[in-house]
Amino acid sequence: MNNSLNLILVSTPIGHLGSGRGGGVELTLTSLLRGLASRGHRITLIAPGESVVPEDCSNITLHRAQGIDQPSWQHADAEASIQIPCEGVLPRLWDLALSLGEEADAVINFSYDWLPLWLTPHVKPSLFHLVSMGSVSRAMDDAVSQLARWDQRRMSFHTHRQASDFSLPHQPTVVGNGFDLSGYELKLNTVGPLGWAGRVAPEKGLEDAASVAASLRETLLVWGLVEDARYAEAVEAAVPPGTIQWLGFKPTQLLQKELGCCRALLNTPKWNEAYGNVVVEAMACGVPVVAYDRGGPGELIQNGVTGWLVAPDDVEALAVACGKVEKIDRRGCRHWVEQFASHEVFARRVENWVRQGLSSGDGTISPCR
Repeated sequence: MNNSLNLILVSTPIGHLGSGRGGGVELTLTSLLRGLASRGHRITLIAPGESVVPEDCSNITLHRAQGIDQPSWQHADAEASIQIPCEGVLPRLWDLALSLGEEADAVINFSYDWLPLWLTPHVKPSLFHLVSMGSVSRAMDDAVSQLARWDQRRMSFHTHRQASDFSLPHQPTVVGNGFDLSGYELKLNTVGPLGWAGRVAPEKGLEDAASVAASLRETLLVWGLVEDARYAEAVEAAVPPGTIQWLGFKPTQLLQKELGCCRALLNTPKWNEAYGNVVVEAMACGVPVVAYDRGGPGELIQNGVTGWLVAPDDVEALAVACGKVEKIDRRGCRHWVEQFASHEVFARRVENWVRQGLSSGDGTISPCR
């Protein structure tokens, strides 16, 4: 393209790309790398430790920063203070980003953390933030709100429900998310096991999905990094032996092959999910999703068309909805993803957001304080 951008993307400091520790941010970032590169933009990636770029993105420049992983805000108390470990990787990522950003059109941040938000009005490079989580702490809520008052154009969100967690002076910019659909195969089988995918941690609500499988006397296939081993043990102990089949964290190519064989994916978040990557990954394979009507998944699933939504925490309703998944046209699930969540669509949305933020319009609301 003639009007390409020179962009720097800064990865999550919670773990290196490929480790699985960054959760959905890893998939979001790699999808966007492909989408932006295919649109002719010059891309530099800054990431922790042993991170690697996708094999089909060899034209992307990678800079690595070494250091101790940053603690996730997701597991912090609502009143927790801001913490950066000694020898932490977060400030080292931003040392690189600010240095290289002097020559870039924009720096896009994928870290849900206080430091890059605070830096934004104080530095020369134009920093943009794809906010990856909803409200989890007062410190982060304040950082998001203060930056929004300075120039809300510098922030975007995955869903409207996520953005509603924050105090914003204007309607949010919502860019959704995107996936390289060439890596997902549509499967039309309407029989098969139930599946669940995500980080194995209390806020993901695996115990509810396991309870549903137990009530139906079925096996639940579980994919994902076990982030809380004690929690995983407690979930397994609460259901009959053999109810859960642990399949671990798997790269997209392997995950979609196994996930596509399911007749339904259960999605049971206990908190306001920003988006719901696994929901869209399942639908990309034609798998209907039965989910709580909470957070991002409740905004993505078309009730009765691509899956079923039930009241949050209603386990009995989840079980009933599992009996109706054969009414969902699996082709319709894939069609929704092609329309609204391909990596090409995602890249266009992100590009439009950045260009608007770089424009000379009056985006400054008040001093950041």
